[in-house]
Amino acid sequence: MGLSVLILTKNEEKNIKRAIESVKPIADEIIVLDSGSTDNTVEIAKTLGAKVFFREFDDYPSQRDYGTSLCNNDWIFVLDADEEVSLELRKSISDAIKEESYTCFEVPRRTYYLGKYLDYVWYPEYVIRLFKKGYFKHEGKLHEKVICEGKVGRLKGDLYHYSYKSLYHQFKKTIDYAQKMAEILYHEGKRFRFYNLFLNPIIIFLKFYFLKRGFLEGKRGLIISFSAFMYVFLKYAFLYELQLKEKYKDKLWL
Repeated sequence: MGLSVLILTKNEEKNIKRAIESVKPIADEIIVLDSGSTDNTVEIAKTLGAKVFFREFDDYPSQRDYGTSLCNNDWIFVLDADEEVSLELRKSISDAIKEESYTCFEVPRRTYYLGKYLDYVWYPEYVIRLFKKGYFKHEGKLHEKVICEGKVGRLKGDLYHYSYKSLYHQFKKTIDYAQKMAEILYHEGKRFRFYNLFLNPIIIFLKFYFLKRGFLEGKRGLIISFSAFMYVFLKYAFLYELQLKEKYKDKLWL
């Protein structure tokens, strides 16, 4: 039972070495699917022994589906370029691919945020990353998810996530995701309601700060909870703007 590791990249020269080296001891092949890097990502990946392919980016589900089609082994582990497999998780993966009871496995992802790993608010964030070829598919327009056939197991050991370069980077991504999600909702026929602007953001803030125990993370938890508030508020604000464009068209903004 061999293991292929798939990594999607674009301008990840600061992350790709860490990601590849974390799986080299257990991977029979490492596939890097690049979507047009202009930095040294491709060169670094090749130097580390990865097989590098190119495909113009469409969306994450189709990109991952294409990437997994390039994999030659029975088991596939999908690793983001800004992630790192811990030693414990590495051992769990090696043991799991010998397992006959499951076709997919989820792993706990732990985010590094403002100088330390989070213990509560975004942890454990379980994501399905290890699956047997032919027993899965990717779905979703913004945040893709894996749909598995068969039983899903759970691995031990953290998948470290280095998702943000700065608070500016975090909030810029928050705005981008909010706008994209508003467009998805709009095209699906969802309509804005006034309560969306004040009730939904408050609910998500309380969920992150109290139910997900963000308050135990101190200032970090407060900032994360506010970013969730901001995301939901902007998502519905952008949806409201899209609906107004139906009425005012090019006169919405003069």
